[in-house]
Amino acid sequence: MLTQNLGYPRIGSHRQLKKACENYWAGKITLKELHQLGRSIREENRNTQLQAGIDLIPCNDFSYYDQVLDMSLLLGNIPERYAPVLSQIKGNTETDLYFAMARGYQQNGLDITAMEMTKWLDTNYHYIVPEFKSKQKFSIFSEKIFGEFAEARHLLGNKAKPVLLGPVSYLFVGKEKQEGFNRIDLIKNLVTVYVEIINQLKQQGATWIQLDEPILSLDLSAKEKDALNFAYRYIANRVSDIKIMVATYFEGLLENTHLAVNLPIAALHIDLVRAPEQLEDVLEAIPAGLQLSLGLVDGRNVWKNDYERSLGFIKKAIEKIGDDRLIIAPSCSLLHSPVDLELETALDSEAKSWMAFAKQKLDEVRELKLITKGNTELLVANNEAIKSRRNSNRVNNPKVAKRVAAITTVDIDRASDFVTRQHIQRQRFALPALPTTTIGSFPQTDDIRQLRARFKKAEITEDEYEQALKQATIDVIRWQEEVGLDVLVHGEFERNDMVEYFGEQLDGFLFTKNGWVQSYGSRCVKPPVIYGDVSRPVDMTVKWITFADQQTKKLMKGMLTGPVTILQWSFVRDDQERETTAYQIALAIHDEVLALEKAGIGIIQVDEAAIREGLPLRKSKHRHYLTWAVKAFKITASGVKDETQIHTHMCYSEFNNIIEHIAQMDADVITIETSRSQMELLQAFASFDYPNEIGPGIYDIHSPRVPTAEEMVALLTKAAELLPPKNLWVNPDCGLKTRKWPETKAAIANMVAAAREARLKISTEVTA
Repeated sequence: MLTQNLGYPRIGSHRQLKKACENYWAGKITLKELHQLGRSIREENRNTQLQAGIDLIPCNDFSYYDQVLDMSLLLGNIPERYAPVLSQIKGNTETDLYFAMARGYQQNGLDITAMEMTKWLDTNYHYIVPEFKSKQKFSIFSEKIFGEFAEARHLLGNKAKPVLLGPVSYLFVGKEKQEGFNRIDLIKNLVTVYVEIINQLKQQGATWIQLDEPILSLDLSAKEKDALNFAYRYIANRVSDIKIMVATYFEGLLENTHLAVNLPIAALHIDLVRAPEQLEDVLEAIPAGLQLSLGLVDGRNVWKNDYERSLGFIKKAIEKIGDDRLIIAPSCSLLHSPVDLELETALDSEAKSWMAFAKQKLDEVRELKLITKGNTELLVANNEAIKSRRNSNRVNNPKVAKRVAAITTVDIDRASDFVTRQHIQRQRFALPALPTTTIGSFPQTDDIRQLRARFKKAEITEDEYEQALKQATIDVIRWQEEVGLDVLVHGEFERNDMVEYFGEQLDGFLFTKNGWVQSYGSRCVKPPVIYGDVSRPVDMTVKWITFADQQTKKLMKGMLTGPVTILQWSFVRDDQERETTAYQIALAIHDEVLALEKAGIGIIQVDEAAIREGLPLRKSKHRHYLTWAVKAFKITASGVKDETQIHTHMCYSEFNNIIEHIAQMDADVITIETSRSQMELLQAFASFDYPNEIGPGIYDIHSPRVPTAEEMVALLTKAAELLPPKNLWVNPDCGLKTRKWPETKAAIANMVAAAREARLKISTEVTA
């Protein structure tokens, strides 16, 4: 029996990679210093896994920005618009080209947009979307994978296992940039380069290669199934003396089981955390000789593994195929887990005993193997920890359970329909056509972060802290007034994170100091941990929103995070249904909405940035999820007056297959991210004849480049061709917390100018 890991966090135990990348982008460190830091993180990660006793240790799982972008560079899939960048960055060609593709490039007369970014399956991790043309050529461009394997093999020997995104999944997660072809048809061109890569790694001494094919856990078309069969038979016929492992995760194989187990590969990995029911079918269908990797340790949550449960799966597998064909592993890459629980010195001992981060999950993998060999002490200790959490009186609150059980339609639906509300709200607010606003947050500068740190260290008083935040709020309000925004926000300077801030004020949450995970690029988040029933003991935002409202005669928007987003962006308890936890959070946000309305706030935004992200990977499970997710959002807005305008915001969403449910949310205004896709996402709203108001983002906040007013007018014009102009708002793609002030001020000024010009250009349609 072997053990393996599929991938390890690359940010470093203290987010060293984030700081190094941002310093490199700012010109504060050299490329050599950046690469030295990267190498030190890789060495630390390999040593950690080696010391944990893992038999197959991944390499090429390290990335300076995103592993899918790494694949595009490796395969020479570089969009033509970046060709001019190569002539300007002599010496640092590969790394700077790489960052230009991820972040855009606006230097020395060049102004090149970044590649599109979207969510990785149903996670909060963002990847850079590959772009394909009908005659796309592929060839080895980047040497990163070969250099990192040489590093790894020097330390690990045959334990070093290169990891690549599989060829069919790589095509699947990309996008056609020309009409008239299907990107999956590129498999014949693509797989030849995979063979070159694998053979080169074999020549360097690789004995195992891990190819991630999460597409096998999705609903596959006949074309996609054919591509998988073709690709792996092509590889098998041209590669020898190296073991190919195909890794699937986040869902079960289901009807793809026969296809997966009969690929000409050495091993197959399955996720038994997200889809435990698939094991029986896999064992029934598995052919002789195929090794099976059991994903038993949850790579996406922080709870300690229940060894008794995992041993049940192991025992069943051993009975069918023997232990010599088994591999024990986490369910997926540990990229989605915090790095090391040992760093949480402030976490109470009881809660800490219930948890495991990436480093501890490696120990769990090893211990499961040891227990199968007869180590009963490890099993006894684990049983005690599992029982402690199950029986803790901190977890359950009967009052919360009773309130959720009592939810009726009165707690879900608003009193009047949208048309009635829209008329009342337009009379109340008297906004111009194409009203301008932002999504909520403004840049959190080093000064603000240092202020918060000083307050937490008791270096300044609470009064000093609040006075400084109030001044920052006043300053941002004055700037918004000057630049000409129609609906203002307070900037959220008091908030550390859009989920963590609320979790800190809700019962049922606990927080870590170093539980960071990568969201995209250098952006890391520290998800709260929902361990028990959720309730709202006090007002959470009323103080700061009403203070801001008192500083201006313009409209001030209240900013809240919605229940599904709080759920998705937290580590959620796994001892009750997710929908039950969502309803608990929804009732808490509902109480806050009513408190804001009572305080005189007329526009309230309840962000559901993650609602599409939470959509199950299998279509058969969509309706159940969407039903409870929409219900949870509607609970937050129920009970408000018709004159109160409810906004929501959604990130990186392909809306076509959920547009009906978005309409059922019945938000007065929805804002979405559309700038990188050049308004493509609006097609779903146009085809559906979406009835409510909508703000398609016209400014990409994930790139430091400043869009011109002209290009934003062009995007607004596209939007007005697809949707009734009278229902359009003007806004950035997302919040501006991670941006710098100079670029933010320039971009927002251009956005306001674009709205003014667009009002003249399409004014007849707007006022019709």
